[in-house]
Amino acid sequence: MRVIFTDLDGSLLDHYSYSFAPAANYLERLESQQTPVIAITSKTRAEVLAIREQMANPHPFVIENGAAICIPKNYFSERPQQAVESGDYWVISNTEPRSQWQQILDRVGKPFADEFQTFSSVCAEQGIEGLALLTGLTLEQANLAQQREYSESINWLGTQSRKAEFIRRLNDAGAHLLQGGRFLSMGGNTDKGRALLQLQALYQQQQGECQSLAIGDSANDISMLEAANSALIIRSPSHQMPSLERTKNLYRSKATGPNGWVEGVYAWLENQY
Repeated sequence: MRVIFTDLDGSLLDHYSYSFAPAANYLERLESQQTPVIAITSKTRAEVLAIREQMANPHPFVIENGAAICIPKNYFSERPQQAVESGDYWVISNTEPRSQWQQILDRVGKPFADEFQTFSSVCAEQGIEGLALLTGLTLEQANLAQQREYSESINWLGTQSRKAEFIRRLNDAGAHLLQGGRFLSMGGNTDKGRALLQLQALYQQQQGECQSLAIGDSANDISMLEAANSALIIRSPSHQMPSLERTKNLYRSKATGPNGWVEGVYAWLENQY
């Protein structure tokens, strides 16, 4: 079987409007062909649940850069050993909760106090309205984005050299930082690539041989773009394409966002890479 693992922001969702409209018909086609589309994103569980509902997507998904895998109950014939029940889902947690990373940031981040904001600090100072203004999200979307469980999102305001020092000190304190399309994500030692391999293994246990395509546009997608059988890099209107070590089974889209997504998935299904 074929399985698609996709980033959302800047890939399946437009970088500016967060719309997947250009890919809507193609998503329906993939569902009818029983090709699962799995979101692997820095977004929260609450955000992805809302997006999956809009897309009518019934499949598992990965949140907060690999921090947790959410599998609809009974999606597989049996619950994975490491999963726990949480509402309507089996959840595999790969790291510690958000509060641990906030404590480290409060301690280590003091010398950089005027050089960054977190989603938490923006909400505390300006309310959800402030977070909506920062992210370009609606009030409802911003409220969902704030419901992080395993990580903290950081908006860096300082110089690149100070940013490198900031990241180094937090890494030394035991945290891990990933650069997304717009924000830094601070959390545990997780990444999208390892989560992809975890889920791919579950599909292989149930379905046998599984051919995977990973889709992304940013540095935090590199791990899964390297891990999958094939990789699709989406062109971004705001930053350079991430650089990969792999050279085979690789496609770089000409179009951006969801238009590039459709372009690249079509090429993969036609065995063009």
